[in-house]
Amino acid sequence: MISSISFSTAGAGQNSKTNSPVVVLLHGYGANEQDLPGIVQSLPGSLAWVSPRAPLVLQPGSYAWAPITVPGNPNAIEAAVATDQLWKWIDENVSSESQIIPIGFSQGGMMATQLLRTRPERILGTVILAGFNVDSNQPADENLKTELPQVIYCYGLDDQVVSAAAVERLTNWLESHTTATVISYRRLGHSVDERVLDDVSKFFTKTLGIR
Repeated sequence: MISSISFSTAGAGQNSKTNSPVVVLLHGYGANEQDLPGIVQSLPGSLAWVSPRAPLVLQPGSYAWAPITVPGNPNAIEAAVATDQLWKWIDENVSSESQIIPIGFSQGGMMATQLLRTRPERILGTVILAGFNVDSNQPADENLKTELPQVIYCYGLDDQVVSAAAVERLTNWLESHTTATVISYRRLGHSVDERVLDDVSKFFTKTLGIR
């Protein structure tokens, strides 16, 4: 269990409108809040953004949202604790008038799905990069089957970190609970490249209407 929490924010964009969407960047296992802000420059709309640090300290400069028990198949209780803590941080740091757009990489992708599966009314769209999901029912899952929110899931066919079984589990869940754009990439491992960023940018403009 996570016994303490130490979120921090790397920065924020220039859009000061309180009702504008806010991008929430969710780093992966072993990284920190400085890992993903570079993605923002590839996105349209000059949106405000926040980049919280995960609460579990692995070593100085290295953090996680939850311990790894089975890779790509997180413990549901530990994921729920991290989700509650992340929502608390969002509630304290992001205007309640703003919808959020979670962008999560790897274990951060799992957290992006957790936000969607617990409080979908706060979310405009979800971006999952080389991620996976919790293999158990979540509070909003039944509602999502009807609402079918917009999600983009990007992953590399040469990913040696997230297993094919985890990819299949997430893809199957997305197909039954969301309106999903699922894109796989040849010659891409557990990473993000310009092809991914271009497709995420198109998702923002064509699907979310952000220009």
